[in-house]
Amino acid sequence: MPNKQTKRILKIGLITASIGSLYFVPWLLVKAWILPLPNTVQEQLDEAIEHGFDGVVVYVDQAGQPPKYFASGWHDREMRIPAKPQALFKLASISKLYVAVAVTKLVSDGRLSLDKTIPDYLPELVGRIENAEKITLRLMVQHRSGIPNFTDTPNFWAAPTQSYEESLALILDMPANFEPGKDYEYCNTNYLLLSKIMDEELGYDNFQFIQEEILTPLNLNNTFSSLSEVNIDDVMSGYHVGHPFDLKTDDHGMLATAEDVGIFLRALNDGSLFKPGEQEIYSSIYEYKHAGWVPGYQSFAEYHEDLDAVIIEFYSTTDPKLYNWNLSEIINNRIVKILKEQEGS
Repeated sequence: MPNKQTKRILKIGLITASIGSLYFVPWLLVKAWILPLPNTVQEQLDEAIEHGFDGVVVYVDQAGQPPKYFASGWHDREMRIPAKPQALFKLASISKLYVAVAVTKLVSDGRLSLDKTIPDYLPELVGRIENAEKITLRLMVQHRSGIPNFTDTPNFWAAPTQSYEESLALILDMPANFEPGKDYEYCNTNYLLLSKIMDEELGYDNFQFIQEEILTPLNLNNTFSSLSEVNIDDVMSGYHVGHPFDLKTDDHGMLATAEDVGIFLRALNDGSLFKPGEQEIYSSIYEYKHAGWVPGYQSFAEYHEDLDAVIIEFYSTTDPKLYNWNLSEIINNRIVKILKEQEGS
């Protein structure tokens, strides 16, 4: 997921762009923002395809109403298969919500401590990660560790790492970005280490724990740890502007349907996912919504209290300058406005 600094730069750049620069993509963002609001979510999704997205899937779970499923564009552009509401999609950083819940449950059970540090769990990293002895699990969950982000390595997405060891090697012996607890910076390395710590404590892959403690109790049968567990034809194709090939065969971790993510997010926000005492822990360490980005896939999961609605949005097109990220956020906001107008009518 783009970090806050990147998003802030993009928004400032859009506001202060010169007339010359507006000749390029930002005009599309302005157009998407000022167009008359459609009457329905489906019309908004069809409009998103006109803006350049290859495919969009949206799930809406609003209290007192049956869930709604929307799709537009392509599930597979080359095969001319229309978008499917029940397609599997790469969750990218939305998976951090599941990891944070798993950490919460292990802390509640006394198997992990938020106040213990990296050396307590991964002593081999002493001297390899600056300030390791000051970095607690709490700081890693909250992205306040100062550890460099391995996915910020130049050209990382051209040849992504395939293992914990390869990913970790990209940041070992690098200087910290800031003193632990003194700042905030979104960092995938934090969750790489948290997953490793859980694996070591459990003695098995932490996704099995997620399956047992989160997915199975919620009957989430369409959430998976990797591409190896799914039929590739069920996965929505992903496209990156300037890259000629479908990216769906690139493995980037968890996949799920929009419905499964929506059910999880509802349970996360209403507290039904937690045992007594767990929600208090979770609320002290992490957030209740998230977005995700990997090449070809951007995803958004949020509960809107004023509507009592969970909304999940999947977009199957990304671009190098993240214009599509800003465009999807504009569309997300318009979807919320449409639902509010429908509620008021």
